[in-house]
Amino acid sequence: MGGSDIVVGGPRLGPVDALDRQIIAALRANGRATYADLGRKVGLSASAVHERVGKLEATGVIVGYHAVVDPSAVGLGVTALVSIHPTDTADDDELALSLGELIEVESCYRVAGDESFIVKVRVATVDDLERSLGRLRRIPGVARTRTTVVLSTRFEGRPNTAAGEPEGTA
Repeated sequence: MGGSDIVVGGPRLGPVDALDRQIIAALRANGRATYADLGRKVGLSASAVHERVGKLEATGVIVGYHAVVDPSAVGLGVTALVSIHPTDTADDDELALSLGELIEVESCYRVAGDESFIVKVRVATVDDLERSLGRLRRIPGVARTRTTVVLSTRFEGRPNTAAGEPEGTA
């Protein structure tokens, strides 16, 4: 993994059309692409692409840009998915805030089912994972956890911008 990634999400005031989806897909592939590069890919002028990207940012469809980093290259070779079962009196918002304070928690998902949250944890070693799980279990509102250690990642963060259509169609 490497390069940069575009973060997409949030409410939109109008529909996202096929050109917007093409622009988003191109930005997800290369968040550093110029407006001219994007224009060539989607068949618009650089100024038209600039205007569309500005609208996508202003309406919250594009919420940011960031570098995509290989976790093992920065010493984070262990990934685990941790299901969090709350206590009966736990407040989901407070629990989520507390989970966000743990630097090793990379992602936090509110889910349906017996657990309330599933978090993705990245650490350097299994010993670090054990210490992280101890901190996580001491958070008020956490009744118990279930941990799945990731053996390998086949793909992650794959863009899904085509609204149900396979990429390359539209």
